[in-house]
Amino acid sequence: MSNQESVKIESKDLSIEDLFKDFYTVPDFQREYVWERDHVEKLLQDVNDEFYDEEGTLIKGPEYFLGSIVVCKDEDSIYNLIDGQQRMTTIYLVLCAIRDLLCEMEEAPNNTLLSQIEFASTNEFGDETFKHRLTLQYDDSKGVLIKIVDDPKQLDQIPDKTTSVIRIRSAYHDILEFLRVNFDTSPKKLKLFYATFTKRVKLIRIITPSLANALKVFETVNDRGVGLNAMDLLKNLLFMKTSSDQYPTLKQHWKNLIDILDGCNEKPLRFLRYYIMSHFKLDSSKPLREDEIYTWFTDNSKLAGLDDRPMEFLKTLIDCATAWSNFLGSKDVDGNANPYLKNLSILSGAARQHFILLLAGRHLQKTEFSRLCQSIESLFFCYIVTREATRIFERNFAIWSEDLRGVMDADSLDTFIQNRFTPDLLKRRPAFDFAFNELTQHRIQQYRMRYILAKLTQYIEKQAWSNPAHDSLDQYIASTVEVEHILPETPKEVVKENFDRKDLYFEYAAKLGNLTLLEKTINASVSNDLFALKIPGYKQSAYLLTRSLAEKPNVGINTQLNRAVEHLIAFTELISKSIERRQRMLARLAVFVWDMPGERMLPDDESDFTEDLS
Repeated sequence: MSNQESVKIESKDLSIEDLFKDFYTVPDFQREYVWERDHVEKLLQDVNDEFYDEEGTLIKGPEYFLGSIVVCKDEDSIYNLIDGQQRMTTIYLVLCAIRDLLCEMEEAPNNTLLSQIEFASTNEFGDETFKHRLTLQYDDSKGVLIKIVDDPKQLDQIPDKTTSVIRIRSAYHDILEFLRVNFDTSPKKLKLFYATFTKRVKLIRIITPSLANALKVFETVNDRGVGLNAMDLLKNLLFMKTSSDQYPTLKQHWKNLIDILDGCNEKPLRFLRYYIMSHFKLDSSKPLREDEIYTWFTDNSKLAGLDDRPMEFLKTLIDCATAWSNFLGSKDVDGNANPYLKNLSILSGAARQHFILLLAGRHLQKTEFSRLCQSIESLFFCYIVTREATRIFERNFAIWSEDLRGVMDADSLDTFIQNRFTPDLLKRRPAFDFAFNELTQHRIQQYRMRYILAKLTQYIEKQAWSNPAHDSLDQYIASTVEVEHILPETPKEVVKENFDRKDLYFEYAAKLGNLTLLEKTINASVSNDLFALKIPGYKQSAYLLTRSLAEKPNVGINTQLNRAVEHLIAFTELISKSIERRQRMLARLAVFVWDMPGERMLPDDESDFTEDLS
């Protein structure tokens, strides 16, 4: 079949009467019946309201459009219902209920109705055989539809009360009740309803030549039923590629996959799209769109492993979904807490582009994977603080993933980082330095400013103590810690009057150099007062970056703590120059905190900035 033929979609509007001249099946790999009473009653009431006036009299009028169904024809010319099985199953139940209610009224159903429910033929031995117009192949149905067609009086004798059995049986009884209320006193009226229902209710039957085309159909057709979601299309494809004896195992594995994605509230299409980007080489000039995912799987089914190893492919998806769920929980592939992933979750918000690289690198050992996460955090932050568009991450990360998949040890990971991350960061280094020297609380979201202050504070603590207890940012972003404005945001009049640049007071109050982290209990005591009156409070802080505002901690000679705070600034007064100096200090510190490549010395004419921080 040519590519042009493979995208050809046939559609035709058909009455229920014409629809049920053919045979339909809901395949084993489809979802179960999910319609509740409200769905069933709405369908019946909508049809009734369309065709009958307030007096219950049938009115002549237009046909009634009930929606669409999407099907694929199999080798036996049976239509597999890809979408619309809820609606078709309910319509089929209506036909069965009309037949059974006519029998209750001792009115023989006509042959047309009977043939729409099941087709009678004679076999080679002269015996009459029957073939149902609609069959359900998924296990959850437990033969309930067969029982309704063949022996509805024994419907309650089905031993297994699965969800589908309960819902289908309930739908059948709800339909019977509706018909009895509206037509029970008159077989003539019931037969008139039947004729109207089957002749004037129309559906569009869309025949798709491949499952890959179904996604676009779902996006463009008005579907009033509970249709398939996007992941179900891949599920259909998997079942088509798998031998029937493996269906039970495949169904269980698929359920595991869906449970994982549902459990972490992830969008299936984004997961699938990033899975492809992280595992396969793509055309870098043409991004993979969501509506192309299933076409990609069908066009690359052998490459993806769908043709020869469908079960292995699914297990890989499950492994990736499990890893994805762990990443969302700030954990590595093995479920261990990872501080850099936690930082990324704080920093990135709802963004997930970095998951492309995380999936591509999930084979790495714990230490190397953590190193990768650290590099991703630095890159992500660089783009955010310099206001670069992170949308290019998708393209870059998809390209980089090809190299990352070949990384097997620490040396090759270092080479990968040097080849991919370092040039990108180095190109943005001037913008990074400029952004930090100009950074104010108005230039970045509040939660990201807290992240910045937390990282700066954490860095000094780690340099001073080398204690693993400082590896996590949690203690710095806890509700017990607040962002302190050294120059108060809402000052007392005396504070503003004593500031050397009263005309620019609030601009300086918003600068990064004027911000620090302070324990909530201490922050309440320092209030909005003069800097001199705040100094005792700063001295009580456990954070060296904050305590150094009032005094530099000093222990012994050339100790680790002394070296860590050597370039921090202690103020005797707070003027505009003080805030500017501190901002330059923090900007230079940021180069070390986020491991930016390039020169580690920022030029400054102050004596405090003449030595390296390392």
